[in-house]
Parts: sequence; structure tokens; C-alpha cells
Amino acid sequence: MRSTPITPDLVRGAVELEPTEQGLLPHRLPAWARAQVPDDQLALAESQPSGVRLVVRTTATALELDVLATKLAYVGAPPRPDGVYDLVVDGRLVGRASADGGNVRSIDMTTGAATTTPGPVGTIRFGDLPSSSKLVELWLPHNEVTELVGLRSDADLEPAPRDRRTWVHHGSSISHGSNAESPSTTWPALAASRAGVDLVNLGFGGGALLDPFVARTMRDLPADLLSVKIGINLVNTDLMRLRAFAPAVHGFLDTIRDGHPTTPLLVVSPIWCEIHERTPGPAMPDLTAIAEGRLSFAATGDATDRTRLTLETVRDVLAGVVEARSADDPHLQYLDGRELYGEADAARLPLPDQLHPDAETHRRIGERFAEHPLLR
Repeated sequence: MRSTPITPDLVRGAVELEPTEQGLLPHRLPAWARAQVPDDQLALAESQPSGVRLVVRTTATALELDVLATKLAYVGAPPRPDGVYDLVVDGRLVGRASADGGNVRSIDMTTGAATTTPGPVGTIRFGDLPSSSKLVELWLPHNEVTELVGLRSDADLEPAPRDRRTWVHHGSSISHGSNAESPSTTWPALAASRAGVDLVNLGFGGGALLDPFVARTMRDLPADLLSVKIGINLVNTDLMRLRAFAPAVHGFLDTIRDGHPTTPLLVVSPIWCEIHERTPGPAMPDLTAIAEGRLSFAATGDATDRTRLTLETVRDVLAGVVEARSADDPHLQYLDGRELYGEADAARLPLPDQLHPDAETHRRIGERFAEHPLLR
């Protein structure tokens, strides 16, 4: 086996690679933006490499990747499953693996306190690959912080040509991957694969909050296609009132347009989520469900307060913003998220915890989004 240095030309989907004592830590926000992140939730989400993968051309029949994962554990809860690595060869998923070892970050949900216990580097191995020249993509876990330590193979690894359009997408935990089966089967990854585009996924669990530093990041990234999925986190955090919402959306889009004045840009409203259709946030854990051993959420806001955001309100405002801007911005479009997952879908494929789609629903959303004109 021969070693190949892990360099930026081998990595797709990361905004930045931070040197560490062990190797390289992929980030989905640049350092200047990370310095403005106001909470641990977003700091964790952006360092989980959703959509990040190593992409090479090679005749190798075996690959090894040394990684240092930081795994999450919640005090008093059952252990979480290890993160999944997907190996895709010439567009086809051929293998999955998980890494042993790694750090463990333990979080006490009652106090918010967190401690990290150091652990060893682990190794992912894939073998029995065809000896012909092929395009190999090794997708990192979408929900587990992963430092890249070493890369080995039994033949040379060459950077793959960047000959596809680049799609930069921003959204919430649903775009991040929520309950997807694996990193290559989150709905954005599935849509990108079906459409033949290169994905940069800026979906952040709990973090789609119209933060200006996210808009500036999108402004500065190379992109052929852009999309922003806005609304669910603003509702379930009860972060913003109606008066502030439309101006904040305009400002977010204005910033993106400063760097991409004519790039196709799609504004996507939330998918169907029954608890927040007419009831504002905050969303809180359902204590009855927890007592039964289930994780579920309930909307706790005052539905009579018309100043607060619901999903119905969010969709109306977003449609109005896009309509108002489209006269001067013909490359701006709107998509009602219920076309990706609507009330009829929820009857057959309900959201397991009332907020997040399961693996099958990720597939459905990805297939439908891939057919949208933005990606065609």
C-alpha cells in the first residue's frame, strides 16, 4: 500500500480544510465565518462533513483511510450508532463502513455541559474493487466530525477532473441529513447524484437562521447553481417575528446576489410539518413520548399571536419576496417545499419525530428535487 497526501484537490464539498495535530479537519464554513458563530449547535453542525467526500481516479483495488472521529453521546441515553462512510464507484454505491476508536463528546441534555474524552485514530478499509480505471468517491459521515489523517491504496490516486456544475445549497437539519441512511443518501446528495452536479452542502442542523455570515459564504463560493431552503428553523426556534422576516430574507438574497448576480437561485420553502403548519414555535421535546421511550417534538407557541411565524406564514412571505424580486431578477425562482413532501406524503410517510424525515422520505425528496429545472 502506498500513501497519498490528502490535499484540497482530492476533497469535494468542504469549504475549508483546517490543519490539526492529527491531519485535516473539513469545515463547511470558512474560519472568518466560524469566528462569528454564536452557539455550539452551529459550530458542531458546520464541522460535521455532510456532503464532503474524497474524489479520485484510480486503478486501485484497495483503499484505506485513517480518521479521527468525534462521536456524540448523550448522558443517560443509549449509545448512538457510529458514523457511516459510503464508497461510490462510477456512480454506484459499492460499500459502507464505520471507523473504530475516536474521541467521544458526552453531552448532558439537562445542563448543556459537554466533555470530550480523547480516543485513538481508526481506519476505514475497502477492498476487492475492480482494477480498471474508475471514479471513486469516499463520502464522509454526514453527522460525525471527522479528521482526515492518512490515505493509502495499492495504486496511484489522481485528482478527478472538475467537469460538473457546482451546486451550493443551504438549509436546515433536513438538508444536513437528519435521519438519512448514510452520507450519499441525504436528499441533497441523492439529488446531486441523479442530476450529475457537484454538491456543496451548507445544510446545518438547527442552523438555517438567515445568518449574514452564511450568505457571505455563499456569495464568495464558486457556484453554477444556488438554492436556499428557509423557514423551519426560524419557526421551531421562535427566533424571529413577522416584521423582521421579509427584510431578513431580502438582505440574505441581496448578499448572495452581490457575488452571483445572474446565477440561477432557487428559494425553497419548508416541507410539510404538521406541528408547525399553523402553530408557532418553539418546538420542545414531547415529554409524554420521552416517557414512552420515543423522541418526538411538539409546537408550544401561541397560535393566536399573528406576529409569530408559522410555516403557512413563512411560505406566503417567501412567495411574495420572490415575486417582488423576480421582475428585476429573472434567474430567481421559488419552490413550495410541499411539492417535495406534502400533506399526502405525510399520511403515508409520517415524520418519525414530527420534525425530521426518515431514510425513505430523504429518497423521495431527493428524487423530486433532481427533477426541478434548477438541476436539469
